[in-house]
Amino acid sequence: MFFNYDSVKSQLNVYFCVHAHLVDFDNNMKSQKVDIINKKSQKNAEAVFEAIHTLMHLIRSEQYRVLRDSPYQLTHMEGKMLAYFSQNPGATLRELVIHTGRDKGQLARTIKTLKEQGLLIGEEDPNDRRSQLLSLTTEGTKINESLIDQLNHLTELAVHDLSDADCQKLLQLLTQIRANIQRSNDKKDSK
Repeated sequence: MFFNYDSVKSQLNVYFCVHAHLVDFDNNMKSQKVDIINKKSQKNAEAVFEAIHTLMHLIRSEQYRVLRDSPYQLTHMEGKMLAYFSQNPGATLRELVIHTGRDKGQLARTIKTLKEQGLLIGEEDPNDRRSQLLSLTTEGTKINESLIDQLNHLTELAVHDLSDADCQKLLQLLTQIRANIQRSNDKKDSK
């Protein structure tokens, strides 16, 4: 039997070249699968955030509608201030500034508006004559309770088809999303 070294060498070169191309092809296919999975994962993430954004927009829109449709056509900030003074009767403007982190002038103007509408009353602080202790009037309390009832109805409507287990799972998932974002922000802040 005649053995042709050059022929075998040539065939081995072809084999190794083909094998190398197949390995590259296989690795490329794996990479493409990972890319497809990553793209699907990215699309899922985008779909989740779009759903959260849309839901928050819808909720905010309904909250604003409730405020707008109230007899006093309240702004979002006015509604939040009624809720704050309902939970913190006798609080001062300074305490409200600390709680909200908002501009003192903006809050003072909003307090003035609520006082003019008869929803908020201020009494002189016996410990600091420059400051007023702010509380809801009877009408302010009625309006705040009405707003709370309407917002509670919206909340019940939003989850009425969900079981308790579904609500718990949704809450768990949203908590995890918030934690992921917070962890990312914490890492950025620590740099």
